[in-house]
Amino acid sequence: MVDFGGTGAMLLVIGVAGLVCAALALLLARPLGWISALAIAGFVWSLAVIGAVTLVPTSAHTGIVAAEGRMTTCSWDIGGPAPDGFWIFESGQRTLNTVLFVPAGALLVLAVARWRAGWILAPLGILALGGYSALIEKTQLELARIDRACDVTDVVDNLTGAVLGAAVGLGLVIVLRPWRHRARHDSRPSSGRGSR
Repeated sequence: MVDFGGTGAMLLVIGVAGLVCAALALLLARPLGWISALAIAGFVWSLAVIGAVTLVPTSAHTGIVAAEGRMTTCSWDIGGPAPDGFWIFESGQRTLNTVLFVPAGALLVLAVARWRAGWILAPLGILALGGYSALIEKTQLELARIDRACDVTDVVDNLTGAVLGAAVGLGLVIVLRPWRHRARHDSRPSSGRGSR
């Protein structure tokens, strides 16, 4: 029987992850600058939020799912019926699944933009977000006790959200130019000692 779940448990996981990621941002701010540090820490936090919202049971007392009542495969009914939203969201489940991955896509692009390899890392990261979504669905299938359903439509919606987020991230990169915001000691002109 699962005794951990519900909105309070989700908020607890999200809050603890937020504190850890805030510490990560502080640690990265000096070598990378605040924009990149916040983007990296925010990306990690968005992954934790996604994990909390999708893997923490919606109720603390989900009970035991009998073996014969457990799904053996994911639903492949693309675009099929989805329940209404839950928690603080007033929209449908498919909208929630899309919106949930938008911050991750945007922060991913912003996080890797300071490096030249960002043109390769960003698309690979979007594919990895799709893999993360598939892993969540597989976990929901295998862990019947968390009372979640595995649905391929969720992966499609999540990947759509990640791509939309990446487009937002490109806009943020153009405005914020994270490669210009380096640590102070990197931006100081050299004193000229030892130069010829």
